[in-house]
Amino acid sequence: MHAALKPLALVLAAATLAGCAGDPNRDKKIGAGVGAVLGGVIGRQVSGADGAPIVGAVVGALAGGAVGGYMDRQRRELEAKLAEEARRKELVITQIAPDTLKIGVASDVSFDTGSAQLSAAALTTFAKIAGTLKSFDQTVVHVVGHTDTVGSSAYNQTLSDQRAASVGSYLAGQGLPAARIREEGRGERELLVRTGDNVAEPRNRRVDIVIKAVVEGNEQSAWTPPPYLGG
Repeated sequence: MHAALKPLALVLAAATLAGCAGDPNRDKKIGAGVGAVLGGVIGRQVSGADGAPIVGAVVGALAGGAVGGYMDRQRRELEAKLAEEARRKELVITQIAPDTLKIGVASDVSFDTGSAQLSAAALTTFAKIAGTLKSFDQTVVHVVGHTDTVGSSAYNQTLSDQRAASVGSYLAGQGLPAARIREEGRGERELLVRTGDNVAEPRNRRVDIVIKAVVEGNEQSAWTPPPYLGG
């Protein structure tokens, strides 16, 4: 338990104990009462980047020494489930920091040109991703959309926003808690391959899924947007 909450827990336990004297179920009630109030306190103290409480969305935080093994296990499971997609060069899984994984998914296999509707073939891939991420629930999932430079920057920004939202909604529909998902579009600002305007470079059209561990003592960092994801 967080050190700042220990005195509060003792006070709450004493108060609940007094109210449950003579009750044969007193131990259960004490535990439930203290847990409920502490849960509310923690929910107010630890919140997402937009201020939304994260308790319930993320089950606890990882101790610093456990992060490496936790993220390594998650990476290996993703690689195993997505081996066929990786073989077809439809996605790439990389570790961009000790507490952060990235799945770069090509937009060409996910969306028709100019569309934000996921293709039927992409649904299977994102269902596999959601299934793994549900099992590793001490993470925040950032969905970041990107485009090439064809079209205006305003159009590309809107399209990247819509594609990120489409992927985020589908992951949530597959059972990944929506409160763990953050969506954003970055338009044509973070190119993997540098080009001029109006260049249809397929490697720049992608959706990055960035998975950040919630680390004890630095929980808020998991909710901050991922760093620059271009080349």
